[in-house]
Amino acid sequence: MLEITDIPLHNRMKGVCLVAAQHAGDVDRQARFPIEVLDELRRARLLAVMIPRQLGGEQAGLEEVADLCRMLSQHCASAGMVYAMHNIKLHNLLVGGAASDWHRQMMQRIADEQLLLGSATTEAGIGGDLRNSICAVERDGDGFHLRKEATVISYALHCDAIFATARRAPDAASSDQVMVALLKDQYTLAPTHAWDTLGMRGTCSEGFILEGLAPCEQIFPQPFAELAAQSMLAAAHILWSSVWYGIAQDAWGRAQSTVRAEARRRPDGRPPSTVPLAEANIKLHQVRASIVESLERFARVKKDPDALGSISFAIAMNNLKVTSSRLCTDVVMEALRVAGIQGYRNDSPASVGRHLRDVLSAPLMIANDRVVSNLSSSILASKFDASLLE
Repeated sequence: MLEITDIPLHNRMKGVCLVAAQHAGDVDRQARFPIEVLDELRRARLLAVMIPRQLGGEQAGLEEVADLCRMLSQHCASAGMVYAMHNIKLHNLLVGGAASDWHRQMMQRIADEQLLLGSATTEAGIGGDLRNSICAVERDGDGFHLRKEATVISYALHCDAIFATARRAPDAASSDQVMVALLKDQYTLAPTHAWDTLGMRGTCSEGFILEGLAPCEQIFPQPFAELAAQSMLAAAHILWSSVWYGIAQDAWGRAQSTVRAEARRRPDGRPPSTVPLAEANIKLHQVRASIVESLERFARVKKDPDALGSISFAIAMNNLKVTSSRLCTDVVMEALRVAGIQGYRNDSPASVGRHLRDVLSAPLMIANDRVVSNLSSSILASKFDASLLE
């Protein structure tokens, strides 16, 4: 009998996409979590695909997951971003927990139960800087206590575990951080901020005071600074960019359909809107090339801690974030211009209103201004890589 895991990942995600497309409008209108998509992801066993086979996963690479994020985001950006955020945390677990018995058991449990992982890295008072924390891990014997005022915890009420950052100890520096894993029965959530936004409404990224008690073995063994360099930087920017690329790709496809319909009505078959459509297509290809280049670069150095922690690698990954967020926004805006009133209408098959509202989150997820400001300091200490092979 054919098992679900015998079916290729892309074929399974196609089924999830059908469900996402069916509910995307309501998810957006109601600003509700895409629970139907999560149920289908679990049924298709797509929440643990990166976990090693010996622990119950399918050992998929980051490049495969990036394309799954792209596929899902074409139909529902909120669902695509939830899937991306989950896999960023899963990648953190694979990299940071490989040497820990507890964390390896957690991997096996995620595979067995198809658990959804959430993230609490932002905090009130640090201005969105995930590399600094105010809250601290307070150890007491074999256990620890954590209280964090998180300004955003995406889909917190729907995940099965939350990975949170904090100072190593109450007397540690703000940048001396660790990541901890908290299971659903080990923490409480007190709401502080609602989630009523322009786009990405279904991610349900409310703010909470997160308070947890857990055994010390659930603290990741390596410093968060290392984990951020070796996993979070690349995984976050690659998977986020794949989500934005999926949004832009679908918007461009809708604009293309309107141009084709117009071409069929014209004697010469060449409407003026083909030119801006072609310009948008160039930008789409630039985004795809940037993602592919970043995946290849990460694959080359992922086992080299020095390379992962280098200024040049950080510049490359941050460049991907800024470039893809800008270009994908441009593509959706161009698609709206090409589709015209049909793209502007919410009740049209060519509508790109939701796409535009969702993609406008891209420059704000770790604000591009902050990224570029940080890059400006790094650029002074780096040498421009003019090679076409590196």
